Amino acid sequence: MTELFTLAEELSCSICLEPFKEPVTTPCGHNFCGACLDETWASLGSPYRCPQCRAVYQARPQLHKNTVLCAVVEQFLQAKLTREELPHGWTPPAGGAAHTRVKAGAKTPAKVSDPVAQVICDQCLKEAAVKTCLVCMASFCQEHLQPHLDSPAFRDHPLQPPVGDLMRRKCPQHNRLRDFFCPEHGECICHICLVEHKSCSPAPLSQASADLEVGVVGEGAEGQPGPAGLAGPAGLCHSGMPAYPGSPGFLAGPGTSPMSHNVRENKGCPCVVKGDVRPAGGLQWRQDEDAGPAPVLLKKKSEIQNLKEETELALNKGDEFEFLEKAAKLQGVSTKPVYVPKVELNQELIKGVCQGTLDLKNELKRYIQQSQDKKPLEPPGSAPPRTFPFEALELIVDSKEVGLEAGAKTTTPQANSMSLRDEVLEAFLAKSRPELLKYAVRVILDCNTAHSNVALSKNYTVASVADVPQSYESHPQRFTCCSQVLGLHCYKEGVHYWEVELRKNNCGVGICYGSMQRQGPGSRLGRNSSSWCVEQFNTKISAWHKRVEKTLPFKATRVGVLLNCDYGFVIFFAVTDKVHLMYAFKVDFTEALYPAFWVFSAGATLSICSSK
Repeated sequence: MTELFTLAEELSCSICLEPFKEPVTTPCGHNFCGACLDETWASLGSPYRCPQCRAVYQARPQLHKNTVLCAVVEQFLQAKLTREELPHGWTPPAGGAAHTRVKAGAKTPAKVSDPVAQVICDQCLKEAAVKTCLVCMASFCQEHLQPHLDSPAFRDHPLQPPVGDLMRRKCPQHNRLRDFFCPEHGECICHICLVEHKSCSPAPLSQASADLEVGVVGEGAEGQPGPAGLAGPAGLCHSGMPAYPGSPGFLAGPGTSPMSHNVRENKGCPCVVKGDVRPAGGLQWRQDEDAGPAPVLLKKKSEIQNLKEETELALNKGDEFEFLEKAAKLQGVSTKPVYVPKVELNQELIKGVCQGTLDLKNELKRYIQQSQDKKPLEPPGSAPPRTFPFEALELIVDSKEVGLEAGAKTTTPQANSMSLRDEVLEAFLAKSRPELLKYAVRVILDCNTAHSNVALSKNYTVASVADVPQSYESHPQRFTCCSQVLGLHCYKEGVHYWEVELRKNNCGVGICYGSMQRQGPGSRLGRNSSSWCVEQFNTKISAWHKRVEKTLPFKATRVGVLLNCDYGFVIFFAVTDKVHLMYAFKVDFTEALYPAFWVFSAGATLSICSSK
């Protein structure tokens, strides 16, 4: 074996430290990979030097492929590959030296210990080895180990319990013994690899093994993050209760949206979900034994437990190299708890929907009662009375806000729709700020629409110009040309009000359709038919729609936006202690509307004010 390793070093290029690839010979007699030498001389330039003996050549020598050396390297690599692919039960003939296991059915030598009884002495190839020398890279029985114990020449040769596969102990890149451990990368390295790991904190195997042993033993005794961390969710799934909403088998009860349930098949893990949503009874849960996340969690638990046992076995054997490999792999296993999303109901939203429904019900009752009281007496034989047109219902809903009698709206609703909008608009323009705040909504910024130059706060209520581009994920709704961001929620009906604090100039506040462009100059707020806004640019404040600008008389540090989807208008207020009209748009909205914001120059910041 020693001769084989020596031959491997002689057949290695001194530049890349790997076996020769298309070797060439210099005039001074040294061999290198052709590509390695070409790259070295190309980077250094004239005069050309031999990388090994530093011989100088003023002109670049004409090099030719060393065909003899190339054939020797090829035969050596084939022999090495054949040796590595030999089956575990194969025993070499007498006179050869190799680490192997006893052939099946052959007479078993004397046992030393169960885990290492199959390692054979490399000297006699008969007796079981008791120690392995990491300098000689060979294993010895008790008789042939005696020189290592008696002779002073072998005192610096470290001995270990018998190692069955010594080739694993050598660095595949540099063909040197791996006698250091890098905790940052979780791997054993040789002394040449230390150059590549200079920013890490490698340690000798003995020291790293001692340090890692304390952490692994302590972790396994107390926390057992692998098996114990998975026992809870796995047990929960087997108990027949839902592990988490959205998992296979979780069915919504009354008051929640019905969820679609599909039959899914993965490799080796078929999941079949059965169940239905019943009108009462809360959560319904049915699943087959193999359905849900339980099989996956149990498999993960089994893998971690097996790896833990292998690590403990390597520790008991005293094999530092194997222990470090197993322990590093064990530490790299993720033991994070299963994500269980928390489902919370928006009580304020539910209360608002219920109250709005009740108000509409009472308003309809009042209208029907009034229409019945005012119905004239029909003469005998006359035609049946006309039914009340459905369009008038939309005009009755907000009659309290307008301050008009319901009966006055029932005459000709289509003819009076434009005048009614003006009346509702005038009514809202006359409202005070406390009255407008009754319609306040909570606006949250949508990070999936934010331009890369827009920085958002953690609670998604503040937008500013970023110092460096943000690393947002790609999304089809993201603005790519203008530094803008939209609100998370859209509004299709009703009345909604929010306020925005402006810091410095070059900010804009408005509304837009969800179908507004996200790319090109046409994606700027107010520069298309899908958005309406007011913006402060330098010393001027303007209202914009369809690229038409209306210059406004004064600035505002806080802007209030009132959107009435039912009657089709949006009002922008300058907010101080009172509200002052800045501009109003009257539009027949055809799509759902989103709050929209624009920031441009450094320091420009928009803050969504609290609805309270």
